[in-house]
Amino acid sequence: MFETPFLDIPPLVAAGGTVRLPGSKSISNRVLLLAALADGTTTVHDLLDSDDTRVMLDALAALGCRIERTGNVLRIDGLDGKPQTPGASLFLGNAGTAMRPLTAALALLGGDFELRGVPRMHERPIGDLVDALVQLGCRIDYTGNPGYPPLHIHPVALDALQLEAPIRVRGDVSSQFLTALLLALPLAAAQRDIVIEVIGELISKPYIEITLNLLARFGIEVRRDGWQRFTIPAGSRYRSPGDIHVEADASSASYFIALGTIASGAGIRIEGVGAGSIQGDIRFVEAARQMGARVDSGPNWLEVSRGAWPLKAIDLDANHIPDAAMTLAVMALYADGPCLLRNIASWRVKETDRIDAMANELRKLGATVEDGPDFIRVHPLAAASWRAASIRTYDDHRVAMCFSLAAFNPARVPLRILEPQCVAKTFPDYFETLFSVAEAVEVPVICVDGPTASGKGTLALELAHRLGYHYLDSGSLYRVTGLAMRRAGLSADAAHEAQIATLARTLPLRFSEGKIVLAGEDVSDAIRTEAAGMDASRVSALPAVRDALMTLQKSFRRLPGLVADGRDMGTVVFPDAPLKVYLTANAAQRADRRHKQLISKGISTTIDGLRADLEARDLRDSSRSVAPLKPAPDARLLDNSLLSIEQSVDRVLDWWQEVQPFKSS
Repeated sequence: MFETPFLDIPPLVAAGGTVRLPGSKSISNRVLLLAALADGTTTVHDLLDSDDTRVMLDALAALGCRIERTGNVLRIDGLDGKPQTPGASLFLGNAGTAMRPLTAALALLGGDFELRGVPRMHERPIGDLVDALVQLGCRIDYTGNPGYPPLHIHPVALDALQLEAPIRVRGDVSSQFLTALLLALPLAAAQRDIVIEVIGELISKPYIEITLNLLARFGIEVRRDGWQRFTIPAGSRYRSPGDIHVEADASSASYFIALGTIASGAGIRIEGVGAGSIQGDIRFVEAARQMGARVDSGPNWLEVSRGAWPLKAIDLDANHIPDAAMTLAVMALYADGPCLLRNIASWRVKETDRIDAMANELRKLGATVEDGPDFIRVHPLAAASWRAASIRTYDDHRVAMCFSLAAFNPARVPLRILEPQCVAKTFPDYFETLFSVAEAVEVPVICVDGPTASGKGTLALELAHRLGYHYLDSGSLYRVTGLAMRRAGLSADAAHEAQIATLARTLPLRFSEGKIVLAGEDVSDAIRTEAAGMDASRVSALPAVRDALMTLQKSFRRLPGLVADGRDMGTVVFPDAPLKVYLTANAAQRADRRHKQLISKGISTTIDGLRADLEARDLRDSSRSVAPLKPAPDARLLDNSLLSIEQSVDRVLDWWQEVQPFKSS
């Protein structure tokens, strides 16, 4: 997951490959609560690992629920409707799928509970659910603004509840209110039928279908009369189904269905969800087909590729796919006319006011947008009208994910996503998954070169961290190659040159948090020995190995970008890099830094000796016949003799900002 202040996405042109989606948020949190309320042990497979599921798991653990995790499998010992703690204070983040159902369940479980969340959660209405629970005799206080969390739930005995009359709840604000009652009321249905009546039109009906399907899996067969009346039979009791598998998230699938629809290339195969999904958002496929997508599907997969181009404009009542419909608003930019999404008033009470958010950010891209209480109309953008934009995400995961698709624009302008870590709510690895199947016009590279002990490695590593880019420590490559050669039983001579070159070209190498990792093993120390240095010198003399390592270095140029540290990066390996930094410092300062570094490792040395060695090395490097050490003609010179690491990083980031079309982050 990218935890940087912003993520720059270069222009993308094509996509192809297979993606495996995380588990559904809606199913995951329902299953967790049902397993906790049930009698018996439930083994949950393929649960979504995200912010929302973590707060639900933390809440269930606080109630005394025993939870064991083994890899991607959870074992949950149910409470059988009897919490093991008389009270708790629960923090539920911005997870509506935790706040609403837990409010109803805890109101019936008979304890003293406080429920709170992030500031945005305290702006999301819950009054209609609380009103319905108060009808029954539940005792719930607002501890902030009336109608909104945080809440204080007081204990009430089940036999004191008023269950004779139907329980009435509004259906036109959020389907989560009805879901919460459906999940909680079986706890009180031992002696009589319990009836729920929905006031007004029920929105987001497919989410209620998910709830009813899962209730049946846990032994509760709800009878329904249309979408207005639901009856929980007397004698209902939760029983664990034993094992249950969580479908992949159909809402998350929408981004990759859209990707296959708008991007040229081989198409996208989506695994984990298919035509038989119990999730309503699978009907996003119908909307994509209306816009021109080619879609094939099976029981657990979808294959999507571009069909009509430009996409066909649509006029759609999107009430049945409220979350996925946000993706359609970005797809509309690629259509042959204005697209209208109607009946989406629920967008205004989600993680943010999504109608306002989508309209604001689409306009930044250059689009003409009309919006109202329950609709948004988006006009397509001509190639010349697209603008590079910094997209504000409002701490809303779906805003971040759907706007990433704007990087496929025909104007080939980049896109900046602010606070990309918000995708952790449902799809922590979203951007990594996108980049694994997307192809860029050109992946940006920042090159950092300079003499020995100038601090280029430290600077480059921190730049990569701040930008969320890949990192290449080119200075370690000959040493790693020498280590791999030694372990393969080869020697650095002409007889083994081709074999060593093959090893070098395909080294399973990555640089992570300052460590050099080869095939999953940290070899940072192993390549710093005197023997490793001698092996590095020997393999560097083999022309085929040098060519192979050139290929390897270029392979590190992957989305979203690369910071390449080492000699010749900007002059030989990546001469087209948009930013090249030549870092230097006076010999005295470099000698002092190296002296402190060696002393900290227990290596005895002198500053004068180090300075003489550095000056001699500078002379050799700058006067060598092949690729002498010198700044690229277009490099920016940075003398960091008197600068801290932080100051040097900030200076380079300012330069990077200057070569981007974004005026501020």
